[in-house]
Amino acid sequence: MLRNILQLTKFTRASPTILANNYSQYGQHFINPVFKKDEQEALIKSGEIAKIAFVPIKAPRNNDSSSVFHDHRVSKMVNYIMQGGKKELARKLMADTFERIKRIQIERYHKAQTEEEKEKIVLNPLTILHMAIENVRSILMVTPVRRGGVKYQVPVPISEKSSYYRACKWLVEAAREHDRKTHLPEKMAFELLDAANNSGRVVKRKHDLHRLCEANRAYAHYRWS
Repeated sequence: MLRNILQLTKFTRASPTILANNYSQYGQHFINPVFKKDEQEALIKSGEIAKIAFVPIKAPRNNDSSSVFHDHRVSKMVNYIMQGGKKELARKLMADTFERIKRIQIERYHKAQTEEEKEKIVLNPLTILHMAIENVRSILMVTPVRRGGVKYQVPVPISEKSSYYRACKWLVEAAREHDRKTHLPEKMAFELLDAANNSGRVVKRKHDLHRLCEANRAYAHYRWS
């Protein structure tokens, strides 16, 4: 009996992903649902729709939407802002952030002297959010690897999903680090505007991370050893 328990414990520690997959109600042959209209049209044009016509599909999540007003990045930012499950409050804070960005950009637009300066000013808050996230995304990260009793910071490439997660997380953390007397929407608006202009603390944090990866490039081979 004790031997069986030890074998089960060893299996659990060695392969937690296998157990996680076994607990899922969907098999490995199930695919994620495609509910966006533009993604469906792309599958139809490429002919890939015929390959997945008879493949089982997972049920969509409750926050998945095919609405033209739905934005995946906005919903992710709402989740990162949310604390204690207060999603309505997080949505209101995000809406207030967009309103603050709109007011700032309109004020800059009317203060611009020439038409060229006005054309450079982006008035759409969604566009500014996407520009900020793209400017903050990192392509490398460092991970600790122990060799011979010494821990090295080894640069490794980062996945696309992780890079978007880190970018959103850094923006929210930078906004929370400001003066507590200032409301979060105002702090978040200035952080997004700075990041969209490729400046600010969050962009500096990305550059510092890339410089660290460049300085530790001699340890890159430890990634495979």
